[in-house]
Amino acid sequence: MFFKNQYQEIKEIGEKIFKNPELGYKEFKTKESVIEFLKKVNPEIEMEFFSTTGIKTTLGSGKSVNMAFIGELDAVYAPSHWCSDKESGAAHNCGHHTQIAITLALYNYFYTTGAYKNLDYTLTFIFIPAEEYLDLSYREKLQKDGVINYYGGKPEAMRLGIFDDIDIGVCVHAIGGSFTERTSEINCDLAGFLYKKYTFRGSASHAGFDPFSGKNAYSMSNIFQVALGLMRQQLKDSEHVRMNPIVMESDMSTNVIPNFIKVGTDLRTKSVEYMKTVADRIDKAAMGSAICLDGEVEAETQMGYLPFVQDRYIGQFVVDAFTEQSEIKTLWNNKFISAAGDIGDLSFMVPCIQIGYSGFAGTIHGDDFKDEDPEMIYEIFPRFVAKSLEYMSGKIDKSKLYKKSFKEYEECINSIVGK
Repeated sequence: MFFKNQYQEIKEIGEKIFKNPELGYKEFKTKESVIEFLKKVNPEIEMEFFSTTGIKTTLGSGKSVNMAFIGELDAVYAPSHWCSDKESGAAHNCGHHTQIAITLALYNYFYTTGAYKNLDYTLTFIFIPAEEYLDLSYREKLQKDGVINYYGGKPEAMRLGIFDDIDIGVCVHAIGGSFTERTSEINCDLAGFLYKKYTFRGSASHAGFDPFSGKNAYSMSNIFQVALGLMRQQLKDSEHVRMNPIVMESDMSTNVIPNFIKVGTDLRTKSVEYMKTVADRIDKAAMGSAICLDGEVEAETQMGYLPFVQDRYIGQFVVDAFTEQSEIKTLWNNKFISAAGDIGDLSFMVPCIQIGYSGFAGTIHGDDFKDEDPEMIYEIFPRFVAKSLEYMSGKIDKSKLYKKSFKEYEECINSIVGK
């Protein structure tokens, strides 16, 4: 009955956050909503604040395993969404508003009922900023001002030591699209990605009077685009490679041979090693495209997020817990999608899972995305997650967990970007 009783309040919190979307490292109203609810539930609560808007609080102590339950605070930049913020362009069309509400529902349950005392592990709640990789000029400024080092909220929290005492990470995430029956998901792996930026340089000349003296940087970039298209035939299907080249910057006129253009593309792959392989091929394609028209090219690599391989050992507990309930009819298991998230970076350091849930209409990250089945989102699914967490108690074999240092993480990232 607990989740039924708190349903209306949790639903209203989700709706409030949905109507007040904020971009990463700017989630100040969302942060205040979270703090207000937590203090209402537990007036004596102790919280640690980090990364402008991040919050960490713990239930229980002195146990050999510490599990983090993570809620993501930020919205997507989607100014054409039907409920976007008219000033910032932010919109909750990725479902993070429901993540926060679900995380608060779980905190309320475990604290108010005292159920956390029955767990043989510590349960830590972490509300984290900036999962979505966007608004990069703002984050670049934060970086230059020394406010952050990493664009992604989880890598930044990792740098700050927020996860140093954590042994397992658990997150939840919306599944996009409408469903004929209530559905959950586990063991869905995600791609990793990076950005490649190429500045092609030629030499300008009069396009009518003397095009012969020019070196057309725009033409170099066109050859590069064709090369990427033809390259796809040589890339492994099993690696789910994705590229999306765009013109980022140029200074062109119809009567001048263009001498400068910047092209960028993301690069998504299933594994880190293949990411390195394809990045090297893209570099060679850019270099060849410049050389064949007697130009030059400068390459820049910017790391996005690491691939996310869900921990099957921890995920199996969710599978087993699913068989002991009847409200959610379907469980998707062991899929892969080429979306990405900074949960991949955290999973480098500690085993992580991400549990998916239906209940939405429209396209995820689309203009029509919205809640469709609030009972599933704010009552049934949180109850299932709580039971899954309780099901794990007394069963986790710590010898099957792993832990890596932030230094090892940095070494991995540097090996990808070539530092």
